[in-house]
Amino acid sequence: MHHYVSDVTTSFPVNGKFTKKQAEIYNIVLKANREIMANLKPGSNYKDLHLMGERITLEELKKLGLVSGDVDEMLKGRLGFVFQPHGMGHLIGLDTHDVGGYMEGITPERDQQPGLKNLRTAREMKAGMCMTIEPGCYFRDFLLDGELDKNKLNIDLKYLNRDKIKEYQEEVGGVRIEDVVLVTETGCELLSFGVPRTVEEIESCMRGEDWTKIAGGKM
Repeated sequence: MHHYVSDVTTSFPVNGKFTKKQAEIYNIVLKANREIMANLKPGSNYKDLHLMGERITLEELKKLGLVSGDVDEMLKGRLGFVFQPHGMGHLIGLDTHDVGGYMEGITPERDQQPGLKNLRTAREMKAGMCMTIEPGCYFRDFLLDGELDKNKLNIDLKYLNRDKIKEYQEEVGGVRIEDVVLVTETGCELLSFGVPRTVEEIESCMRGEDWTKIAGGKM
């Protein structure tokens, strides 16, 4: 409306039914999405929110046995980039990826570490900003095998349990969940609310049912 844009992503099983492993990975990304949203408010830093999402993903992958070791070390070593090689979101408005992410002498400079340099902003959030929240978790061989230029990207892959990861790769290549939010005076307001998000809501929607009954009639 009025020339403003939106950017929403939904991941779903093509046959309408999640396998156990697909649901496990999907729920990790959904947890990151919702936790980031719960912590987004005026004064919060977008890079910190990105790192929060990485921590949630790595902690949950560790519970499933896909990674092992100290999560703090993984974060410091930028292992999160291997599972999410993009930033957590971006400004949105008159452009899908709107301007104002980095402004010389005004906003924080771009962090050049793997994954963090993909962030479209590292700004402190202010009421009135419109942002996307789009954590993801992907199993890409070229990242898992460390095939990127070692001079530019040197991530220790010792934390990866490749045999266990391959079990999941057979059923899920990746998940992204992207929502649009408006930063308010006290938190944020979800603008992309008319979308099925839980496993149960998505499966209901794909059966052609009224999935909003599961969501309590909210859409």
